[in-house]
Amino acid sequence: MNKKLALLVLAQGLFLTNNICFMAINGLVGLALAPRPWMATLPICAYVAGGALTARMVGRHQLRFGRRRGFQIGLAVAFASCGASLWSVLNQQFWGVVLATLVAGYYTANAALYRFAATELVAPDKRETAISWVLGGGCLGAILGPWVAGVSKDLLVAPFAGAYLLLMGVALAGLVLISLIDFPPLAQPAPGAGGRSGADLVRQPVFLVALAVSALGYGVMNLLMAATPIAMGQCGLPFSDASLVLQWHVLGMFVPSFFTGSLIKRVGVQPVLWAGVALNVGCVAFALSGQDLPHFLGALLLLGIGWNFLYIGGTTLFTQAYRPEEKTRAQGLLDTGVYATMTLTSFSSGALVTTGGWQWMNWASLVPIALCAAALAGLSLRQRRSC
Repeated sequence: MNKKLALLVLAQGLFLTNNICFMAINGLVGLALAPRPWMATLPICAYVAGGALTARMVGRHQLRFGRRRGFQIGLAVAFASCGASLWSVLNQQFWGVVLATLVAGYYTANAALYRFAATELVAPDKRETAISWVLGGGCLGAILGPWVAGVSKDLLVAPFAGAYLLLMGVALAGLVLISLIDFPPLAQPAPGAGGRSGADLVRQPVFLVALAVSALGYGVMNLLMAATPIAMGQCGLPFSDASLVLQWHVLGMFVPSFFTGSLIKRVGVQPVLWAGVALNVGCVAFALSGQDLPHFLGALLLLGIGWNFLYIGGTTLFTQAYRPEEKTRAQGLLDTGVYATMTLTSFSSGALVTTGGWQWMNWASLVPIALCAAALAGLSLRQRRSC
């Protein structure tokens, strides 16, 4: 691994520290401050909605300012939004938290491009491995994110307010790392030759399938992960247990990254995507079998590994759907779809778990899993017919 890629791996770890801590605490902060219980996950919903609303803007900013300056802007937004969240929690302003996390969505859409930037730091034949290694940096987030959430719970007068203070420091550390990476310049479209339009890109079968498995896989993961701390609290389990479950879930999300790229090169992308679908089904089966700590732990671990296969597989498949001059446009479209799906599942998560319960939510998650399977089956059938 070269030095630039190693620094990007560490930056990804700090991004996931922010992301995981947000997911761990924002539902509980929302539950404490929201006017109605079903609104508890609105801060999480706002976080991913912000990503959906700004994903294409982020792509344009990257093309205009370059990778390094674009990523620095994202980290500055992260610092400011964590500061706004801190003020809002200390002053018990629920809608202030929602607004601050909406703004933070720019950062999550921005840092989601680390995985694409990784392919620009290595030779073309190593892009699958580069994507895997950068996403593998999330292992650092798996350790630090729940730790930050747990250690900061009573750090300040308001529960979890200290987490936002610590995350401001995480954003500054990420800013230092990104500033040390010299990214190659992005390919600029020649005048009058900007590549295909967004509509033309989306009409490609490969684009649609990559979008489906990435968005739906992320949607299912987000639906269940966002609800887990609330569901475990409803079952009488302490926050320390929820923190442990989230830690193992995130390890499941990112530890496989160290071999997923090699696995894709060895067996192909579609078998890995099918394995991701199967693991998601296994997660639901495990969750429906009981509501004790081992059941939550096993279900979320399988969910994490399944997400890894679908997300890395979908990202790898997606790199076949655009030309160099279309890169930022295509990446913005993909991440817009991913974050729009996550917005829907984040909103649904709080309503489903506080009204229908944990088991009903797991039954509902079989619908997007089935849609993933249908998209993969359709691509396989199309490719066999073209042979």
